[in-house]
Amino acid sequence: MNHTEGGLVIFSANSHPSSREISKRIGERLGVELGKVQVYQEDNRETRVQIQESVRGKDVFIIQTVSKDVNTTIMELLIMVYACRTSCARSITGVVPYFPYSKQCKMRKRGSIVSKLLASMMCKAGLTHLITMDLHQKEIQGFFNIPVDNLRASPFLLQYIQEEIPDYRNAVIVAKSPASAKRAQSFAERLRLGIAVIHGEAQDAESDLVDGRHSPPTVKIPLLIPKEKPPITVVGDVGGRIAIIVDDIIDDVDSFVAAAETLKKHGAYKIFVMATHGILSSDAPKLIEESAIDKVVVTNTIPHEHQKLQCVKIQTVDISLILSEAIRRIYNGESMSYLFRHIGLED
Repeated sequence: MNHTEGGLVIFSANSHPSSREISKRIGERLGVELGKVQVYQEDNRETRVQIQESVRGKDVFIIQTVSKDVNTTIMELLIMVYACRTSCARSITGVVPYFPYSKQCKMRKRGSIVSKLLASMMCKAGLTHLITMDLHQKEIQGFFNIPVDNLRASPFLLQYIQEEIPDYRNAVIVAKSPASAKRAQSFAERLRLGIAVIHGEAQDAESDLVDGRHSPPTVKIPLLIPKEKPPITVVGDVGGRIAIIVDDIIDDVDSFVAAAETLKKHGAYKIFVMATHGILSSDAPKLIEESAIDKVVVTNTIPHEHQKLQCVKIQTVDISLILSEAIRRIYNGESMSYLFRHIGLED
């Protein structure tokens, strides 16, 4: 790759060995060795980072994948960014394939928008650019006051469908709830396939009887009618078809398992689940193994080697290619537009 004045340094911020794999792949694709850094935990659980080479005047890229210990992962990234900033790095780009706390991007009752807090912390630490992938909500980009490139994993998942599912022309793309219908529609239109939506997964109405909000007002105010969970139905034909459920995150798999059972009852003979981020926490591998799901396909934005040992149905798609290309383009001052070709506002 080309070199601009100063030089390129790539660090892997994560102290967990399995989390360094994607960093090694990116470095190999770029022909660059990973920078020398030591990241470890003190006996009192404090995170310590020691950068072991000069970064003065250089363009630094810090790759951080989210391990099971999310908060430690965040501290590793923040401390390393701040260390590079105080060491006079010219620019500091965070490569965070899965942005943690992305589900907490909306105000709920008396909670907080944690992803906004995390964005502010990253910027305050000294981050000058962020590369991430398939944010849970695209509006999270607005929480930052630095450039954010929200890459997409869908081209790799679409390629998997076309190359690894021989009879994919007999498939239907499924949204397990109306909330994920836009993503399913995007996949279906690109593959020229039909779409089905599982309706009936509306969440229960929030209870407000324990937090003081049930206090009646002094004047009569019209209120919303409480939601009632409708019977589960499948909008669309899945009989005798391959059902491919698509989503951005698969963590708690109960809803996916329930969707698979519903699709089986409606005649689907094979069921795939495809998602960008495979968190697969708790007993997810066991539930998948015992379910009607045939395969779960996720990318390596999050390390999940341990889960794969527990469940043979889990398969991984490598996305290090697009991350390495993004790093190359940013370092060389090239346009990022090519990586966002054919991506609409709804994708």
